[in-house]
Amino acid sequence: MRGVRTRLPAMLLVGLVLAAVIVLVAVAGPILWQARADALTGDIRQGPSGAHWLGTDALGRDVFWRTVVATRSTIEMAVAATAIAAALGTFLGAMIVSAGPAVRTLGDRVIDLLLSFPPIIIALTFTAILSPGRASVVGAIGLAFCPQFARLTNRLALSVQERDYVTVARLLGVGRFRVVTRHVVPNIAPPLLVLTSVGFATSVVTVSGLSFLGLSVQPPSYDWGSLLASGLRNLYDNPGEAFGPAAAILVTGLAAGLVGDGLVRHMDPRGTSRPHRAVRRSADPPTAGDASRAGGAAPVASVRDLSIRRPDGRELVHGISLTVDAGEIVGIVGESGSGKSLTALALARLLPRELEWSAAHLNVNGVDLADPAKAPPARLATELGIVFQDPSSSFNPALRIGTQLTEVLRVHAKMSRRQAHALAVSRLAETRVSSPELRMRQYPHELSGGMRQRAMIAAAMLPEPKLIIADEPTTALDVTVQADVLRLLKQINTTHGTAILLISHDIGVVSSLCDRICVMYAGRVVEELSVEDLRRRDVRHPYTRALLAASPDTASERDGARLVPLPGRAPAAEDQGPGCSFAPRCPLAVPVCTEIVPPLVAEPSGNAVACHVETAAAEVRS
Repeated sequence: MRGVRTRLPAMLLVGLVLAAVIVLVAVAGPILWQARADALTGDIRQGPSGAHWLGTDALGRDVFWRTVVATRSTIEMAVAATAIAAALGTFLGAMIVSAGPAVRTLGDRVIDLLLSFPPIIIALTFTAILSPGRASVVGAIGLAFCPQFARLTNRLALSVQERDYVTVARLLGVGRFRVVTRHVVPNIAPPLLVLTSVGFATSVVTVSGLSFLGLSVQPPSYDWGSLLASGLRNLYDNPGEAFGPAAAILVTGLAAGLVGDGLVRHMDPRGTSRPHRAVRRSADPPTAGDASRAGGAAPVASVRDLSIRRPDGRELVHGISLTVDAGEIVGIVGESGSGKSLTALALARLLPRELEWSAAHLNVNGVDLADPAKAPPARLATELGIVFQDPSSSFNPALRIGTQLTEVLRVHAKMSRRQAHALAVSRLAETRVSSPELRMRQYPHELSGGMRQRAMIAAAMLPEPKLIIADEPTTALDVTVQADVLRLLKQINTTHGTAILLISHDIGVVSSLCDRICVMYAGRVVEELSVEDLRRRDVRHPYTRALLAASPDTASERDGARLVPLPGRAPAAEDQGPGCSFAPRCPLAVPVCTEIVPPLVAEPSGNAVACHVETAAAEVRS
């Protein structure tokens, strides 16, 4: 089996060669050529010649060898200043993002304030306060460029913080510092590398500039900046005296830029790997076991009167109640924006930070989660699995599949690396992922969409959870792969007895897989019914009827029935009136529908419907 082969980008090779030459000169220069650089001759202020390639200075010293020897001093100060700026700035930027809202706001304001001043002004201010010298210049430049690293890290980390793989890490109980160092910083490394290379080049210029002004190294020591200052004073007598240090600064900046851009291309796994050769493997072994659904047991998940609000107080989910029994598959269906995903994320306590929620009761497998201020226990990670909508964002692109699959086992099950690896390979094989050993060593981008989704399902199954939340797991897949994923979820439910909460906007998908259906509209459950009633089209709410009329099925295609599109669109939270939110689109609406929100009324069959017209009709029938 062949591993991933990579080829270094040409610009990286060129940059590394230049950087290696500069480092070699910096190390060897003072050792080999210090005597030549300090030797006094009678050739005062001579132009370039065979004996003196860049001419001589006012004391007859060779400018070329002095430029070579000055490399070490300049590079040392630039490297130290860049390291201070990058380390301190990255740490502060990442910590500000992971802190609370008050600290985050204060940190952003401080960074904005510091960025309003040019770095050279900050460096000059610190250097003027401190005594001139190497240490003061290094510290001043490091602090001056620190806000740039903090701002970039802050903005990039914010974009990564809400990704699905970071959400999964928080669900696993991974500590805040480890989330930042393992899941956030590695995914923002390429832009930081570019900034580091630019920062190093800028540090070289700034170090030389401060030395040019006499604030850095003091005679008899010298660097490129002091040599450039001396050369400019004698520019008309010997232009080569200024050309030497200026060219050295230019070449060093060019090398830093090439290395930074080349590292970005090299470290981004999407641009470095070549396709693997196909590997034939034997058929997956049959899975043993036939777990029946538990009868009469406590529900795996239950929530009562769940409400979710925006910071401005507008409700996105209005008093939802939901129960998922052991071994049951419950579907939540509705249009985009109906609150399906928010309800599911509330069960896992993974709502975005800016949203507020409350519930009279919220329990997952015996774990009480009703207090919004109380952090969910870490063991919830082993009792709840999540399959997110987009498999491309479900995995951390900077880590291999195997690393991410084994994390929950090593963190919570305390398994060894070997044990976790073996179980992860077994789960991949169970979810029909071809060549599981190979997939463990691949990055997420090297898998197809269907393969990534199967791997995500395998990850959800690793701790053998009692409940899997599948948030529109087939939306980003093509039709044939959708069917495979649905069959896989059904197999997991049948084989392991795992309860599943399936979120979908496709009523056909939930009718093919689920035991019970909850229909949501504008943040409310408008109907709850069994899948048998749904398949018979024995539904009560006008919205459920409209979804069925707009959804193709085998019977409608056989009978030649035309699909009926649902007119209008679901209202936003700020547009909802005092009555039924579906009333403006409902063909059965009566005046009371626009005045009073219909309650969810249970029927003798076990179904429930929230519709004034249907409730009145049921009373007449009874």
